Amino acid sequence: MSSVRLLVGTRKGAFVLTSDGKRTEWKIEGPHFGGWEIYHMKGSAANPNRIYASQSTSWFGQLIQRSDDGGATWEPVGNEFVYDGEPGTHTWYDGTPHPWEFARVWHLEPSLHDPDLLYAGVEDAALFRSSDGGRNWEELSALRKHPSGPSWQPGAGGMCLHTILLDPRDPARIYGAISAAGVFRSDDAGASWRPINRGLRSSSIPDEDAEVGHCVHRIAMHPKHPDTLYMQKHWDVMRSDDGGESWSEVSGNLPTDFGFPIDVHAHEPQTIYVVPITSDSQHFPPDARLRVYRSRTGGNEWEALTNGLPQEHCYVNVLRDAMAVDKLDSCGVYFGTTGGQVYASSDSGDHWTAIARDFPAVLSVEAQTLP
Repeated sequence: MSSVRLLVGTRKGAFVLTSDGKRTEWKIEGPHFGGWEIYHMKGSAANPNRIYASQSTSWFGQLIQRSDDGGATWEPVGNEFVYDGEPGTHTWYDGTPHPWEFARVWHLEPSLHDPDLLYAGVEDAALFRSSDGGRNWEELSALRKHPSGPSWQPGAGGMCLHTILLDPRDPARIYGAISAAGVFRSDDAGASWRPINRGLRSSSIPDEDAEVGHCVHRIAMHPKHPDTLYMQKHWDVMRSDDGGESWSEVSGNLPTDFGFPIDVHAHEPQTIYVVPITSDSQHFPPDARLRVYRSRTGGNEWEALTNGLPQEHCYVNVLRDAMAVDKLDSCGVYFGTTGGQVYASSDSGDHWTAIARDFPAVLSVEAQTLP
């Protein structure tokens, strides 16, 4: 029987949770790197026991950790992230120029086929690549040096490249999402990039239909339908059916269209999940009720999933990288909260169980389906 491994990054360390295919009992190991912020952990699709972790603190800086035994042991690998060429400037909140500065790695995305090939999205918004398992890094600088780059502004959490999607059909196609700039796509393995934000509207920027400047929170795709993309934006849930060339809103009957995560069912490309929160100033669920919303039609029509979730006095948030799905026949869905809970559903969201209740604030959750 297949098993599941959850990789949970928190404000105070990393945790590895494992269960068999029934997903009723979970073993918890950790914290690894206790006291450190673990912004993201991700396992290699080509070698599931190869796991990468982004470890950082404001005092000691940034480290990339790698495990080759499923998280039992770790070693720090290359941690030199240097912007290519003169850094230049981008626009700060008040409209003044601000130098590009490296702060941390937000997201790690291993290649779908090569366990040594790895991408890293960083703050300030840049994309790096390693071809030797994280030991050495080079910036794919055409993204940061895009002509629109000087106009990019940080979102509330910083100017982060927080999402990297790799097209399983075309290894040269890469998507990157930046807060607050928008979504960019490369069709030549990162040598060049172009914004793909047509259809996005953001009333908080001078030109609400601008080519760049949109605060995208997260994008997701189903591997069997890579031209269909889903987006949770700073207000609005969006969908594209042409690889990002155009977007349409699919918020439908959601109680609020503000939130951070979005993910897709492993076997149903039209089934998507979001976790709405009240607003951009009140980062907790509407009516203090924690509800995951599921659409089985690719958006517009949504149903609240509440069985097993707190329905009163709940004031947690779910961050952009803190939701994941497994690939078992009955698709499992998982998410972590800023209150330190990790919830799991083994039936596509119909029922939920807290498999951890007292972790530090959860920053990221990734699911590995193991043979």
